[in-house]
Amino acid sequence: MQASFERLTGQESDKAEARNGLRHIFSLSLTKIADGLIDPKLVLSWLLGVLGAPGSLVALLVPLREAGALLPQVLLAPWLEHRKQRRWMWVVGSGGQGAMAAGIAASALFLQGWAAGLAICVLLATLALFRAACSVSYKDILGKTVGQTKRGAVTGMAGSVASIAVLVFAGLMLAGLIQSRTAVIAAIALAACLWITAAVIFSTLDEDDSTPQKDTGLHRFRDVIREDANLRRFILVRGLLTATALAPPFLAVMTTQGNEETDNLRTLGALLVASSAAGFVSSYAWGWLADRSSRLMLLAAGLLGALAMAAGVAANLAGWAQTTAIIPGVLFVLMVAYHGVRQARSTYLVDISPEDRRTVNSAVANLAIGIILLLAGAFGGVLSWVGPNAALIGFAAMSALGGLAALGLRDVT
Repeated sequence: MQASFERLTGQESDKAEARNGLRHIFSLSLTKIADGLIDPKLVLSWLLGVLGAPGSLVALLVPLREAGALLPQVLLAPWLEHRKQRRWMWVVGSGGQGAMAAGIAASALFLQGWAAGLAICVLLATLALFRAACSVSYKDILGKTVGQTKRGAVTGMAGSVASIAVLVFAGLMLAGLIQSRTAVIAAIALAACLWITAAVIFSTLDEDDSTPQKDTGLHRFRDVIREDANLRRFILVRGLLTATALAPPFLAVMTTQGNEETDNLRTLGALLVASSAAGFVSSYAWGWLADRSSRLMLLAAGLLGALAMAAGVAANLAGWAQTTAIIPGVLFVLMVAYHGVRQARSTYLVDISPEDRRTVNSAVANLAIGIILLLAGAFGGVLSWVGPNAALIGFAAMSALGGLAALGLRDVT
């Protein structure tokens, strides 16, 4: 075990750290695979389309998942800081996500239309609350149990394993080896098992007691937005650019209209391949640009996302949305923009925040973005009554405005 971990990290480790590091890799890999199998932007959006749920509920999937994972962190962080053993919050969070995923699978198996859509949305919102518990606790636990110079190898290996697994799942769909919605529901049930297994593995970590924090009040976040005009503008830009995360479900729904279920599954496989490939091929280019100007990177990503959404609308109007390669190609470009937004926003927030303000700025930004995601999701839901074209046009306008607004941010090149 120790030798395996040392080969992975390229550094010497003691037995306790190696044991913990491998348990991190196994647990995190399982949860990331589960995330891919139940991806709200594609898998759940496609599934709701096939089940006949209304577009207004499809529009809520991403906001419920993302906002639900962001908003509770401000309340969970003080509670966590009072605990000596902090891995149990992650264990409960992972196990809870597994239970909710099992409920989603059961709902998709036995319900249709509005009933299926409502049940899945409620379960996904609850899953997001458990996800918030994992998110707020993980960095602290990783810092306690794995040395600083080895943490990147741990999380990077987990991400690579998960990407390969999701690509295999997508390849099976694309090849026609997964030919029914039941198989997709089974994949969601598998995700539930993976989350629960991860919780069991993570519970065996060797964790030293933490010193409970005394000053954990929410007053620490007070007045931050009022004092920092550039942070306020950054939150506005980031909020507008949430369109790149909210738009993919409408592309997925477009592909389900008028096709046989087997064809739909192959298209879903192509969408998953496009989404996974986008992150892989764009990372270096976005990283190169972020080193030069994360502000200009936000501009580029916002405009690219708007162009991709406009292309999706054009393809649908031309009757090409059900052609296997067209919408996946559009999604590839959109997901390249999405990954650019994610990388740029993280880089810029770190760049503008003094060391003693990074945690507070991040918490305030996450709280604000969680609220914006819910509002933007409601905006998309209203537009979805007109159709996916209207939703994509609205999100394209948001993305373009967000990119242009980034020009007003303070330059930290």
